[in-house]
Amino acid sequence: MKTTLPRELPLVLALVLVFGLLALVAPEFFDRKPLMSRFAQEAPVLIVAAGTSLVIIVRQIDISVGSQFAVSGIVAGMLASYGAGVATCAAGALGAGLLMGAINGLCVATLRLPSIVVTLATMVIWREALRLTQQGQFINLPSGFQWFGLTLESGQMIQISAALALFSLLAWFASNVSAGRFIYAVGSDAEAARLSGIPPRITTFAAFVLLGGLCGIAAFMNALQTPQVDPKSGTGLEMKVIAASVVGGIAINGGRGRLWGAFLGLLLLTTISPALTYLHVEAYWEKAVQGSIILLAVIAETIRTRRV
Repeated sequence: MKTTLPRELPLVLALVLVFGLLALVAPEFFDRKPLMSRFAQEAPVLIVAAGTSLVIIVRQIDISVGSQFAVSGIVAGMLASYGAGVATCAAGALGAGLLMGAINGLCVATLRLPSIVVTLATMVIWREALRLTQQGQFINLPSGFQWFGLTLESGQMIQISAALALFSLLAWFASNVSAGRFIYAVGSDAEAARLSGIPPRITTFAAFVLLGGLCGIAAFMNALQTPQVDPKSGTGLEMKVIAASVVGGIAINGGRGRLWGAFLGLLLLTTISPALTYLHVEAYWEKAVQGSIILLAVIAETIRTRRV
């Protein structure tokens, strides 16, 4: 009987290698305060990566997540500037994300338009709408809003814990709940899923709506970290979360992969930049290294698929 190695094993080995190297040549990398700050900055990205992974598993793509993130952040910031409470700001960001996700989902699932075309269009629409309405102006947040009004360390711990808890819930949902398994079934073979009684259109629509809602939550978390909301926030977010998913073993052609792989992928990609800094490597090598990792992940997935 053949033993199938976990898809995430090469990624785990790469992380062990990188962390081992840093422990030897740059132990200051593991100092508590900068490490906490780094993890807190990536907490919102982790949430978006989870939703992006589910959309990829259902054999779709969403490249508008950065724009959804920016719009949701502006909504939260505007509510806060008008004196709304933290819960109201969170609800506003969540609602904005759900609405934008629903628009993408309706166009893809109902009108059957290519997801890359739809989300490319909405990416530009949301960005241009922000450019016209905000004119590049930041939104100043009231005192006491940042980090829930707590200390920096306490606020960071809450964000990291909340992101990990939400991510764990989504990973458990995808693996153990019927609705989560529907996503894999539709991504593997939509017609076979339909014949089995699984509605592909509703499943696809739900995946986009969920991603939009997660973008809203992530944007709210990001707004809590700074005294101002930048209308250009989220630029490049789509590439980062898609890369984390692909590097983490999420099959780009759908139906395979686990969310914890995306977690490991994001951890590796996030570690590269500071690791190169501590290793005194020129900053311009960062994108080259990240690109090489992504390319190797795609090649490995192609080889694995052909063998199967």
